[in-house]
Amino acid sequence: MKQLESIELFSGAGGLALGLHAADFQHRALYEWNASAVETLRYNQKMGHESLTDCEISRADVRDVDFRKYRGVDLVAGGPPCQPFSMGGKAAGMNDVRDMFPQAIRAVAEVQPRAFIFENVRGLLRPAFSNYVEYIRLQMEYPEYPLAENSSWDQNLARLQRHKERVGKSGDGLRYRVHVHQANAADFGVPQQRHRVFFIGFRSDIETDWSFPKPTHMDGTQLAKRLAKAKGSEAKYLKGLSPWVPLSAAIRDLPMPTDKPSKKWPNHLLQNGAKSYPGHTGSPLDRPAKALKAGAHGVPGGENMILYPDDTVRYLSVRESARVQTFPDDYIFLGSWTEAMRQLGNAVPVKLAEIVGKSVAEALSGQTNKKAQASGNEAIQSS
Repeated sequence: MKQLESIELFSGAGGLALGLHAADFQHRALYEWNASAVETLRYNQKMGHESLTDCEISRADVRDVDFRKYRGVDLVAGGPPCQPFSMGGKAAGMNDVRDMFPQAIRAVAEVQPRAFIFENVRGLLRPAFSNYVEYIRLQMEYPEYPLAENSSWDQNLARLQRHKERVGKSGDGLRYRVHVHQANAADFGVPQQRHRVFFIGFRSDIETDWSFPKPTHMDGTQLAKRLAKAKGSEAKYLKGLSPWVPLSAAIRDLPMPTDKPSKKWPNHLLQNGAKSYPGHTGSPLDRPAKALKAGAHGVPGGENMILYPDDTVRYLSVRESARVQTFPDDYIFLGSWTEAMRQLGNAVPVKLAEIVGKSVAEALSGQTNKKAQASGNEAIQSS
């Protein structure tokens, strides 16, 4: 069977890339602008990390990249910068110069992949951005549709809506079936409550009944309450779920970090200065961690601290944070503690990326198998 190939934009330190590789995608190229994140990617590639072998890693502004050279690649993926839509930022959205969804859509138009996966923060689904989300979705559905440069985004939205009404499902040209889903990483076995939004599309000639993966975990308290009342198929479904993975389970076998580097546990240095303040009280050990945050001006303390039963707190080490984001222990982060934590705060949990990527890979491979079987049948009939 042909190896599924992918390219990725806005790769950061590699969370999505590692997950998609585990889902059987071979990366042709990764693009990232942040210098420290690129150093992390290249270092792990140099050290032989299999997720990054035979992969071009480029520090580049994607606005300057001609993606047509990747025509024929199966998947385009990436995480456009989330700051325009983040609840912790200014939420300027479509008026933020960091909004890179237009470049993600251009990459799809130029590569014409069989599928794409883009992720962002759940703040994107706030009511204030609902029309812009529809604008993004319609552009992804019709990536070659020419937008009017002298028109506003909402005027172009109206044009896209009229175009969809006019052509329907039978229109010529490049078209994708686009799915928009919100997922909490904790519901998929990640020891972190991290809500992400996924835009997943399949080219219109790809025959698949794909659906977003079903959760495998649930808040243990809620699971017990629902099981007590559930019957029939619901009870059967709930019995198949596991309780959320707590922070304690993720870091249980790690020693307490110290101020001296450890050969056995890289990136596991103690960072002093952790303090609680209103709204920032750290993550209890018996629950999934709060979502790690990148922070535009340093690292927000509350989201990146452990809250012990005696109400004392300490910062998570980089290695502990990598565990929270389900990176493997042999994956090394370069840069200062603040910079490494920023890389982790911007990352997609590797396990969540793998689960989502595997569902897309299976859909594409199934469609490939159908074509191969059809070709074999034609050959038999003609012989």
